[in-house]
Amino acid sequence: MHTGLSTAVLWCGLALSATAQDLTAGRWIDLTHPFNENSVYWPTAEMFTKTEVFHGHTEGGWFYSAYNFAAAEHGGTHMDSPIHFAEGAHTTDQVPLDRLIGPGVVIDVAEKAAADVDYRVSAADIEAFEAEHGPIGAGTIVLLNTGRAGLYGDRTAYMGTDERGEEAVAKLHFPGLGADGAALLVERGIAAVGIDTPSIDYGQSKDFAAHVELMTHNIPAFENVGDMSDLPATGAMIVALPMMIEGGSGGPLRIVAHLPGG
Repeated sequence: MHTGLSTAVLWCGLALSATAQDLTAGRWIDLTHPFNENSVYWPTAEMFTKTEVFHGHTEGGWFYSAYNFAAAEHGGTHMDSPIHFAEGAHTTDQVPLDRLIGPGVVIDVAEKAAADVDYRVSAADIEAFEAEHGPIGAGTIVLLNTGRAGLYGDRTAYMGTDERGEEAVAKLHFPGLGADGAALLVERGIAAVGIDTPSIDYGQSKDFAAHVELMTHNIPAFENVGDMSDLPATGAMIVALPMMIEGGSGGPLRIVAHLPGG
């Protein structure tokens, strides 16, 4: 498929068609948390910082504004590139655009995640989704809605702790994708998978099985995705473009959804 926005595809159900989608109609939904000092980062990762270079009127009379920023690759709304957990797999700059732009589905497990903070999206959850909405087609971007995006501003509620350092990792609690669910998505030939938690693996994971399963098949993951509540189960087009860091294992991500219609 073509990967430019002007040649993005319409699709019916989960099947792609060759008709160009009119992006001047419909609605755009931003699924990105803003980057600031409150952005969620792994307890051992360097936090986002922004320092002012200049902000104001110059001696020449014009206004000018510039800042420096620094952060780990993995934090805030970001992409995990396959190299993150798979030796020799795609680095950030090598991830093909057709894994970042395409038809999206949203698998909603918010009710189950509310009852179990360590919930793992299973193969059974994915099969139940397909029974209701049809098969997940190859090239689909799968978004997992655990309903936790609204907690993002409160690190303790969102990820189990607001502490920093190695000892804090053991205190992480949030839902993720189970190993069997990851294996089924690989079997379906998906393009990418995203989740509204700090990691595609649940907080208490010790083996990062979902990361390994996906990324050994060159499937990137989008983490700390924003509120998906306005997205339908099927019918959206997803555009997820990370900072193109050469040789990177991930990077800050701007992810949006387009809903067709008047």
